[in-house]
Amino acid sequence: MKITVVGAGAVGASCAEYIAIKDFASEVVLLDIKEGYAEGKAMDLMQTASLNGFDTKITGVTNDYSKTANSDICVITSGIPRKPGMTREELIGINAGIVKNVSSSLIEHSPNTIIVVVSNPMDTMTYLVHKSTNLPKHRIIGMGGALDSARFKYRLAEAIGGPISDVDGMVIGGHSDTGMIPLTRLATRNGVPVSEFLSDERLNQVKEDTKVGGATLTKLLGTSAWYAPGAAVSGLVQAIACDQKKVYPCSALLDGEYGLNDICLGVPVILGKNGIEEIVKINLNDAEVASMKESAEGVQKVNNLLEL
Repeated sequence: MKITVVGAGAVGASCAEYIAIKDFASEVVLLDIKEGYAEGKAMDLMQTASLNGFDTKITGVTNDYSKTANSDICVITSGIPRKPGMTREELIGINAGIVKNVSSSLIEHSPNTIIVVVSNPMDTMTYLVHKSTNLPKHRIIGMGGALDSARFKYRLAEAIGGPISDVDGMVIGGHSDTGMIPLTRLATRNGVPVSEFLSDERLNQVKEDTKVGGATLTKLLGTSAWYAPGAAVSGLVQAIACDQKKVYPCSALLDGEYGLNDICLGVPVILGKNGIEEIVKINLNDAEVASMKESAEGVQKVNNLLEL
């Protein structure tokens, strides 16, 4: 199993590290445009192999896509990261050109690959890959919902005062501060609705804190987060590589599902060896349906800025 990660910055390197540590891939190729940068990151990570107990080979390359040939899964983290006060949408002008070039270069050498998009604005970049390539739609996946759901569960556990392993919850909708829809109604603690443990006011605070999770970290760090995004990607990649049939909320191209068409938005999907094996339909209430529609409208406004 060969995995390529494009972009050797903090997010890309974290992706490569977590994938390697899980030891399900034979090789991870880390590619960057900066001379020697990916090679250095790969060497540093390989020097942890005996300490962390993995046999995955990590190879760094400078802008040589021939070294990515025959990759089973490709992860795109390329683009500029968010700065404090910057929205994900403000990145579109620069990142659209990068993502388009990267995806075409990857597919040239790995025509049967599955692509996982991390670059922001993530839903729009996922849509761009759909529109600029000939890959089947089940082989293009946006990462956002998996990360947002991890942040949701962190906030739920924090509010409850219990371990994260106790809680389960999902975020659907757009991967933006205004587009996320944390499904507090369906969140549970060991199968018990979290509403049994938290007041409506506290649950609403959890919801709002989740929605600004990325912006909160950007303000604290001065740039985008990387540990949780890297872990989220590694979870998706493992689910595909190991044909786990796991359910993750991911940005998928919708064709009538949830009443939406021709847009990439976060919905629960089953991930397996073919990529998106199925889009899972969950029954939303009227308020959640309205939020989903509003989220789609926000993503569509950003999509309209693309030069397709």
